[in-house]
Amino acid sequence: MRVHKLTFAALAVAAGLSLTACQNDNAGTGQSDPSSPSSVSSSGGGSDSGSSDQGGAKNSAGTSSTTNSGGTGTAAGTGSNANAKVGKCRTDELEITAKDNTIDGDPDGTVVVTLTNHSGRDCTISGYAGVDLKTSAGSLSAKRTGQQAGSAILKNGKSTYFPVNYPFNKSGGSGVRITGLVVTPPDETKSVTLNWPGAATLPVTDGSGSPVKVGPVGSAGQGG
Repeated sequence: MRVHKLTFAALAVAAGLSLTACQNDNAGTGQSDPSSPSSVSSSGGGSDSGSSDQGGAKNSAGTSSTTNSGGTGTAAGTGSNANAKVGKCRTDELEITAKDNTIDGDPDGTVVVTLTNHSGRDCTISGYAGVDLKTSAGSLSAKRTGQQAGSAILKNGKSTYFPVNYPFNKSGGSGVRITGLVVTPPDETKSVTLNWPGAATLPVTDGSGSPVKVGPVGSAGQGG
């Protein structure tokens, strides 16, 4: 009986060792199994983020409301950007004219320059135009008045105005004869030469500064 008991005990120990070994093997397999889905998930995430086509397919197949919302947002953004990026008024898109607007009793003469948008689109215009008088003594650049210049959108077909002020020739002499008016719209380099509609001459100056002044666009009445 003692021999049988020892044999049973030995078998029990062997069975226990075998069971422990099996459990260790299973435990090792169990540690490696989660790593496989984790790796696939990471790989899948990398694939989604790396490929816009795959991400887009999932989004559009997943929720149509997101796609619709995105489309609406894009359209709204385009409209907003379009309004924010209205192009500036170009010289070739403007009809530029000038007329005398001097009022009896004024100490100085006034010529109003009209800028009419005929581009077929709205455009932005702001600041001071360049103004030069062509005279018998050479070109004379008008000096800015320093008045605050606002920014505005000039609708297609609409006009804006600015004044050119100059002194009357009261010297009794022949003065300086004016032969033309050169206008360069704000932020442009191309100019337009017009007939001068004001008084024929300017008084001769001592060269201390230009006697001709120009106001910002939008600072004059409607050329009347």
